[in-house]
Amino acid sequence: MTDGEELVFVPLGGLGEIGMNAALYGFGPQGRRKWILVDCGLSFAGPDLPGVDLIMPDLSFIEKMKKDLLALVITHAHEDHIGAVAQLWPRLRCPVYATQFAADLLETRRLSEVGAPKVDLRVFAPGEELRLGPFSIEPVRMAHSIPESVGLALRTPAGLVFHTGDWKLDASPVAGWATDEERLRQIGDEGVLALICDSTNIMREGESPSETDVGEHLAKLIMEAPARVVVTTFASNVARLRSVGLAAKRAGRTVVVAGRAMERVATVARQNGYLEGVPEFYSVDSFGNLPRDQIVLLATGSQGEPRAAMSRIAEDDHPAVHLASGDRVIFSSRPIPGNERPINAIINNLVRQGVEVVTDRHGLVHVSGHPRRAEVARMYEWLRPDYAIPAHGECLHLYEHAQFARERGVRKAIVAVNGEAVLLAPGVPAIVDQVPSGRLLLDGNVLVRPEDEALRMRQKLAFAGVISVGVALTSKGELAGDPDVVIAGIPARMNDGRMTDAIVDKVLFAALDSMSRGRRRDPDEVSTALERAVRNEVRAAWGKRPLVHVLVMPV
Repeated sequence: MTDGEELVFVPLGGLGEIGMNAALYGFGPQGRRKWILVDCGLSFAGPDLPGVDLIMPDLSFIEKMKKDLLALVITHAHEDHIGAVAQLWPRLRCPVYATQFAADLLETRRLSEVGAPKVDLRVFAPGEELRLGPFSIEPVRMAHSIPESVGLALRTPAGLVFHTGDWKLDASPVAGWATDEERLRQIGDEGVLALICDSTNIMREGESPSETDVGEHLAKLIMEAPARVVVTTFASNVARLRSVGLAAKRAGRTVVVAGRAMERVATVARQNGYLEGVPEFYSVDSFGNLPRDQIVLLATGSQGEPRAAMSRIAEDDHPAVHLASGDRVIFSSRPIPGNERPINAIINNLVRQGVEVVTDRHGLVHVSGHPRRAEVARMYEWLRPDYAIPAHGECLHLYEHAQFARERGVRKAIVAVNGEAVLLAPGVPAIVDQVPSGRLLLDGNVLVRPEDEALRMRQKLAFAGVISVGVALTSKGELAGDPDVVIAGIPARMNDGRMTDAIVDKVLFAALDSMSRGRRRDPDEVSTALERAVRNEVRAAWGKRPLVHVLVMPV
């Protein structure tokens, strides 16, 4: 390492939030650094962003230096780590490294869509060394709730940094590999400058149960069920798909899959050998042809997603799946914070149909893919880092993790959030800069920024409705026919009994009559006056101020 060279960590997503992971590592003199991007994920929009489904990290900071971006390295195939690749890769155009399963799922899920870019996708395996400029990167096996998750040992002239990605400790993970304790201990013996570690479950004591234990409990629930069984879980949880498949086999039942995301994951998992010994899954069209006591349905929508299979089933609106009293639905998942209301709505709808609902309150039907405190403690014991930067968590998680790391003996723990550049070496690590960061929103097929006027307008429309008025005026400023009025999102009748359209018609004519003939010859003057008059009158009657648009057409 020569004078002026620095090692920096710059999170652009995933620190201060759960999801949308994107982390930069840079090495070299300021202004001439070489960069590695780890993960490029997305998160899902809520009701506060009507019309927007997906949220992605703003990569403008690295876009400006893309000639110095050596690679994008993917830790695993969850959407919050790979979901933004298809949309954002054209802005980067760098090689993308991933394990075989992650590469296959990426190609099946995102890169198979019409118009998707031809990404420079390269497959790597644990133990292989990726030599990329000043970086030597070693993928290390980590257990998680999807196969082939890896942590990354990033070696540089300034020292070794270990980026865990998402992980847990599970000696019998059902599908995929266990966390490689032996290799982690060896890396710890080598000397670790900094650990960037998963914080998701840092506030939970103990260790997460094994996926094998969940499989055994699911097998019992499926074996004892008197009628149909539906298991809803995360589409990407291959271990859960395998456990359900094996349990159904033991019970003499056929597995049917409802949900395209789950179908794609099952296909890739079978191609990569993770469903070996599990009978083929049937398409949802087979559901109605199988006896009630000989079927297990795997369904998407465990988080209450409105367009997923489970929501439609609960509303008895699915074209192929209909349940009846005595059937059993197992929620093999835990609600992500914020999703409780739609999940409860699904459960209530099922209960009304006489369906038995089993959740994690009733037994071990789900385990997290992230480490609890005792597991994180073992990671610190194995790696013995000098410094720690908590990742993959909201601010509370990061602060709790930082305190935990200090108790484990690290020299310094730094709480950084998206956009804060951390100097890792030389010297004592510290936040040294703020870089452009933020969010991009996928609105249809278009990426827009949160401040986009279209989104602000849509939020206003969702709150207060819109009134559109078309007025034709002659050259003398006289009406050439009745105004054309369209009202949307506003109650038809007010509390005093007046109809909204009558209120609008009355105020339009009154406003025009109050204007001088000279002013009525100016379309802009007329438009402004009518907008103000209609808005104020409706607001007085309704209590809300609608959006009002007036188009004046000279004839």
